[in-house]
Amino acid sequence: MDMIGNLSLDHLRVLVTIAETGSFSATGRKLARAQSAISQAVVALETMQGVVLFDRAGHRPRLTEVGRVLVEQARLVLASAARFEAVAAGTRAGLEPELTIAIDPLVPTAPFIDSLRMLSDTFRDLPVSFSTEGLGGSLRRLRSGSAALAICLLLPDVPEDITAYPLLRVAMLPVVAPDHALASLQRPATRRDLESYVQLVLSDPVNPCGAAYGLASARLWRFVDLGRRLDFVLAGFGWCRMPEHVVAPLIADARLVPLAISDDSTPPDGLTIYAAHRRDQVPGPAGRWLLEELRQRLRVARSEPN
Repeated sequence: MDMIGNLSLDHLRVLVTIAETGSFSATGRKLARAQSAISQAVVALETMQGVVLFDRAGHRPRLTEVGRVLVEQARLVLASAARFEAVAAGTRAGLEPELTIAIDPLVPTAPFIDSLRMLSDTFRDLPVSFSTEGLGGSLRRLRSGSAALAICLLLPDVPEDITAYPLLRVAMLPVVAPDHALASLQRPATRRDLESYVQLVLSDPVNPCGAAYGLASARLWRFVDLGRRLDFVLAGFGWCRMPEHVVAPLIADARLVPLAISDDSTPPDGLTIYAAHRRDQVPGPAGRWLLEELRQRLRVARSEPN
């Protein structure tokens, strides 16, 4: 018998079934037990917990106030137990017990939602964990083994110990607030124009002074969080390059202004977003399924005419 201390999952099933059917006799029929066995289970549960679950004064038993609360708790416990058993069964069948995905902060969510929804439908009982950290965090999680897949940038090149598949490109737009001095330039900004103003840089929290790309100012303020950096540029504090999907609505609302830069080193077609895993650690069945689904879906998206 499934037990939690002296409490069994069977006791909880009986309680929930009574709440759903409205009577001890209907519960007995549904669970294929004598009504007396159902009554004994309820009495045992009340005795163990020291509470009265049902008001038996009327024709039909009615849940007491504490009974209603405990029925909801019982449903949660039974659902958790069912998930526990499903994860164990999936693992016995070769499915990974959990899929952990690390995602870089610059990665847009929208292109991946449909594939993740299909993952949920295909592997209904698979626990999925997401990790979004500063730049470099996804690669570190892959290398440490704490993530099976990463959706990330790999700059300047794909490391030798990583297998990576290009999925899409993210355009990076230089922006400033409308009241920033750079917004009033009537020409593309030169490096000399930019040097004296604060550049808001997204950096690796573990190695903030490591390799950096697109630097054009002598005054750097480094951020780990993309949203925090956005707050600063909206406040007119500095300028920065932001993903197009983040700032496009703000530019449309005139809350930010795109900044033209002469001889800009940022790739005009954007930065490549990869799906990646360790070369020596192939993902499990669900991870491989998601990897192939993303590659197929985004390959179709890339091939569609504009």
